[in-house]
Amino acid sequence: MPNVLITGANRGLGLEFVRSFAADGWRVHACARNIEKAKKVKALSGDVICHKLDVTNGLKVASLARELADEPLDLLINNAGVYGPRTGFGETDYEEWASVLQVNTMAPLRVVERFVGVLEKSAGKTIVNISSRMGSIASNSSGSSYIYRSSKAALNMVTRGLSVDLGPKGFTVISFHPGWVQTDMGGESADIPAEDSIAGMRKVIAGLTPEDNGKFFNYDGSEIDW
Repeated sequence: MPNVLITGANRGLGLEFVRSFAADGWRVHACARNIEKAKKVKALSGDVICHKLDVTNGLKVASLARELADEPLDLLINNAGVYGPRTGFGETDYEEWASVLQVNTMAPLRVVERFVGVLEKSAGKTIVNISSRMGSIASNSSGSSYIYRSSKAALNMVTRGLSVDLGPKGFTVISFHPGWVQTDMGGESADIPAEDSIAGMRKVIAGLTPEDNGKFFNYDGSEIDW
């Protein structure tokens, strides 16, 4: 039975990831800061194990990694993320910027550093960071959203760094743009439902090869310029 750990698993993309993997017979470690309130996660059928986890708390992340040390982890999905203030030039809240960076950029690296030993015991050795096309420097033609954009651009650099450091050990590390998805963050007017986004990303994940290590993918499998 393959194992996956998903952060930010209580709603939106994370919840759909949990549902989809569990339905296909995976053991799913579903992590969220307020997991005790995650009724939808707890109601899912399948082998779903819920963990209370604040990804910005290094001690809590390390504790969970020790708890799962004897269970090989095939796939880690760093999904937890926040948008932060939707402000433009001249309106930047620098304290909020630091908070967003803690969740979107620093936490994924922290989780990988603590769980790398658990992942190394598996055959999968796959790390997926949920980024955004808004983190692509090449694709930025509209400006604004400095806080969110910069946090995801920095996450993409984390992905590239991890791909270089862990690739020789047999790991595959990628970033994903999940699309503009109908979630709390994306809003009801977004392009696609969460089910379509997750189905697309799972198809890409299933087909990953060592040559894909360090790439930035759209949910449909097309590559995105950094």
